[in-house]
Amino acid sequence: MTDHKTAKDKLAETRPSREEAEDAVRTLLRWAGDDPDREGLLDTPARVTKAYGEWFRGYDQNPMDILKRTFEEVEGYDEMVVLKDIRFESYCEHHMAPIIGKAHVGYLPTDRVVGISKLARLVEAYGKRLQVQEKMTAQIANALQEGLKPRGVAVVLEGEHHCMSTRGIHKHGVTMVTSRMMGTFRTNDITRQEFLKLVGNPVSRSS
Repeated sequence: MTDHKTAKDKLAETRPSREEAEDAVRTLLRWAGDDPDREGLLDTPARVTKAYGEWFRGYDQNPMDILKRTFEEVEGYDEMVVLKDIRFESYCEHHMAPIIGKAHVGYLPTDRVVGISKLARLVEAYGKRLQVQEKMTAQIANALQEGLKPRGVAVVLEGEHHCMSTRGIHKHGVTMVTSRMMGTFRTNDITRQEFLKLVGNPVSRSS
């Protein structure tokens, strides 16, 4: 079984204190060439630490907990469930620069479904971490497969990577598309194409 233990659990004994985190921000400010003791920057370390708590709150979430509550009274519904255009804000683990995009998530239920808000929460739980888009795509799909045991799972992510648009090659408006198809979505071309059509076929647009 996949280990869904949170990073917070794994690093509880070695996680720096808030004071240590704020000192690290002061060090970066000095390295950037500014004075952390000037008036405009006095509260910056505290603000940055607080912002990190929001940006990386996914480390404090167990994605499988999000999928625990399901509903079986679906009158035999067994067609695909799709939630598209889920905005996500993640962060590149190589440069800590934002990855801004949208996720499309679908599954073919067996005998139970999950509330649609839980699909968005699942995307956010993995998005609010340091990530690479390929891994995030697989994590969302694997969690859905393990948590719901559906006949199939489909996940497509479209993201603009600011490590590419605001630094390095400075290419703006470039979108990276990744997908993970499992079960029927992988083995049945008609089902896969139906899902892609519903979400605007970003895989085709990227090719």
